[in-house]
Amino acid sequence: MPIIRPMADLRDTGKISELCCQKDEPVFITKNGIAHLVVMSIDTYEKQMGLLEIYRKLSAAEKQLEEGVPLLTGSEVFGKLRENVLPY
Repeated sequence: MPIIRPMADLRDTGKISELCCQKDEPVFITKNGIAHLVVMSIDTYEKQMGLLEIYRKLSAAEKQLEEGVPLLTGSEVFGKLRENVLPY
């Protein structure tokens, strides 16, 4: 269930900060009863950005499949990773 708080609650930033960190999800701030802001902890933000990056990469991979780009085998993928991580 989303956490919704009125704009007036932003006066107590400590309370909002604690709420964001405890719940590990965004807090929606309303102004005159209408959604206005979203506040979240840095950990929640980083998780959201990480998921977004994964979805972007999956979308690009699906597009490549549709365009007929040949797939790499597992051995090829791990070989390329080893080259990049352990170049010596």
